[in-house]
Amino acid sequence: MSSDKKDDIVPLIKSGTPIYGVIGVCGVVGNLIARVLLDHDLKVVGTDYKSEAQCKFKYNLRDYDLPLYLAGHPKDFFKESNYIILPPSISKDSNLYKKVICSGSEVLGVDDILKMIKPDKPVLCITGTNGKTTTTTLLKHMCNYSGITTTEHGFKELQGNIDYIPPLQCRLQGDVAILETGTFGVPGDLKFMLERCDPLCGIITNITPDHMPDHQDFLSYAAIKSEFLDYLKDKMLIINADDPTITGLINNLSSNTAGHIITFGVDYKETVENKKLCCCGREIILKETISGMGYYHCECGVERLQPDYLATDIDKDGFILQTPEDVFNVHTSIMGLHNIYNILGAITAAIEFFNIPIYDIITVAESFKGIPGRLDYIGNFQGKEVIIDYAHNPGGVETVLRELRKIHGRIAVVITVSSESGESGDICILNKCLENADFIIPASFYSRKVADKLMESMMSEKILLTPENPKEFKKRTLGANLEQVMGGLEKALECDVPAVVCIGEAAFKYKEDIYKKLHYLF
Repeated sequence: MSSDKKDDIVPLIKSGTPIYGVIGVCGVVGNLIARVLLDHDLKVVGTDYKSEAQCKFKYNLRDYDLPLYLAGHPKDFFKESNYIILPPSISKDSNLYKKVICSGSEVLGVDDILKMIKPDKPVLCITGTNGKTTTTTLLKHMCNYSGITTTEHGFKELQGNIDYIPPLQCRLQGDVAILETGTFGVPGDLKFMLERCDPLCGIITNITPDHMPDHQDFLSYAAIKSEFLDYLKDKMLIINADDPTITGLINNLSSNTAGHIITFGVDYKETVENKKLCCCGREIILKETISGMGYYHCECGVERLQPDYLATDIDKDGFILQTPEDVFNVHTSIMGLHNIYNILGAITAAIEFFNIPIYDIITVAESFKGIPGRLDYIGNFQGKEVIIDYAHNPGGVETVLRELRKIHGRIAVVITVSSESGESGDICILNKCLENADFIIPASFYSRKVADKLMESMMSEKILLTPENPKEFKKRTLGANLEQVMGGLEKALECDVPAVVCIGEAAFKYKEDIYKKLHYLF
């Protein structure tokens, strides 16, 4: 589209006279575009080839005055529309695209809408390998509790942290936008999203190799995250001081950084000595608090920054929060050191960026119960606590198992994961389970595959196999079906342990089925 045409669009928005026709309102992007336009008082008409019964996200449109043409794209839709917005999935070779061109209406893409309608509110983006969802959710609760309305994409059971979802979400109605921003691990992913969201503040939780594809080395993966730091270097950055990778990337930017960097971290004595690659290429001896984070110093000068927001005296009931201004007691309803990090990130942003009163922040932090699928206690069966956790990468698995072992002493773990990092990820997850659990039941096909390979070279009394070898099944990170999950759980319940944890997306997906099945069995 030429620059002249883009300029022509802006005056028409003010007049409110044109009609914007949105194709694909039953899909994610089309659904969001229609709501963005309507939230800015523009006239919109929508269409989709799906019928009303098939329109999965129609519930998002029920509060809008939006004429809809479903089960096809009739002539009336094209006659009414001055501008037609196509979803990015439509090919220029398709019959629909040709039909749109022949209609005589001006054709707009998603980026045209994003240029036409800018975010009119403060935007904060959250990225990192782990903890994004919990930090985002908690920070939203803090804002809403204080009367600050957050924009919501509104899609049930959809994380919505990639592609065009965050850029469109920050243009919806609300006082502020708090956006979880993910990446496919491809250079340019985060830059693409940040340029379209235009945040004034960002939180980076951590950088670990947990989501890294087999073909990628860690420093290349970290460089993708540096796009986030580079974009926000002149604005406000909230970072985890306990992560040497983040500190190394910040040091590389330091000479060009004009913004405000605020740090958070923990004072925690129970460390495990490990190694992590520094941005300079050296291996750092890391006194880990949790996977990839802790106390560190590298010959290149990278060392742990003194946290501006520090959690001390951490126990199962909470921690003492040291801020630049004062010291506070914070009680928590969610377990685990990983959640202390998530809480710290949210608290720091709530104070520094949103200026929320500290006692409102503490009230929400204390009442927050976490998000579904994270350390969900299903119940007690024959004296064993059954727990489900969504953990699906090595760092997440290690953190969860460490915390549960502290609480319960002995644990059995059912692996329902298929790692997005491929076989190397599956091997790493199995090893983390061997290090941190007493019994391991590989329930998914890929966890069983790496367990079988391991047992060819060495026998492990920790690994217990289900009677049936799991059939191959994988749907992205969903590594097991219901039958495989239940087979693994039944085997785990035979173990002499006080707690059984099922890890992975499949365990979370079949949570209700597990609950019903267990009550039926016992």
